[in-house]
Amino acid sequence: MNRSLVLIWALLLAACGGEPSIIQGETDAKQVRVAAKVPGRVDSLYVDEGDMVHRGQVVATLDGPEIRAQAEQAMAARDAARALRDKARNGTREEDIRAAQNNWLRAVAAAGIAETTFARLDRLQQEGVIPIQKRDEAEATLRTTTEGAAAARAQYDLALAGARPEDRAAAYADLRRAEGKVAEAESYVDENVLRSAVDGQVMVKVVEQGELVSPGLPVLTIVDLTDQWITVNLREDRLAGLRIGDTLFATIPAVDKETRPFRVYYISPLGAFATWRATAEQGGFDVRTFEIRARPIQQVEGLRPGMSALVDWRRRPRR
Repeated sequence: MNRSLVLIWALLLAACGGEPSIIQGETDAKQVRVAAKVPGRVDSLYVDEGDMVHRGQVVATLDGPEIRAQAEQAMAARDAARALRDKARNGTREEDIRAAQNNWLRAVAAAGIAETTFARLDRLQQEGVIPIQKRDEAEATLRTTTEGAAAARAQYDLALAGARPEDRAAAYADLRRAEGKVAEAESYVDENVLRSAVDGQVMVKVVEQGELVSPGLPVLTIVDLTDQWITVNLREDRLAGLRIGDTLFATIPAVDKETRPFRVYYISPLGAFATWRATAEQGGFDVRTFEIRARPIQQVEGLRPGMSALVDWRRRPRR
């Protein structure tokens, strides 16, 4: 009800000299907007305005090549992370272990020869047969080959041990991250298929086939005809005594002339707007208006949102 209707109500009240017996409201229903979560182009629309749909029914599909490309990239990154995980879990290949072992044995043999050569040249130098420089060169060669053998042994041990525990943990973590990216990308691909979240009727088609949609933009609006209520705006001076759970009696002229009970489930916590009312003492003050909502106690066949609801105010709860 808008401000003008409230003013008309006030004039009727003044003319009649008392409370009105009928307060007009209107019916409303839950509306669900089927929106796109990802950008894309509307590929197909499977419903028209007025069609009845069921929860989970496919109502539209989007064409999103960018999302599919991102999904393929995520799957490729997952495969690479899985290969690194397997490498860390399985350890060094047998061929690499044999190569490291052969390098170590070769280095050990070279160190052995260097040790024999140094011992011979050291004895000859003591006998004065060769200069001391030859002996020092042999000693330097011995140290180099000995250290090389130690390094080759370390490489061989590393090949036997495989990856470090920290490296294996990092490989597993990278794989989990890649799998999460794949799940995220696949969820976006699934979002290209739009489904109804409720049983209801298609009220509005916002876009048509071939149009581009942005994330959050509604494609369809579906009204749930099983969740309807009446909305009445009451002046604050008529609100006293009304509580959530009380019963109001209303007639829906567009349905029939029968008066039906409606249970109040919502009273606005804040006044929506004010209307002017004259008083002898002050000349006028603002009267706030509060929104009241009530659901039918029994389902009303043929009830549609937007119908007029006439509340019999004489049968209101009194305390």
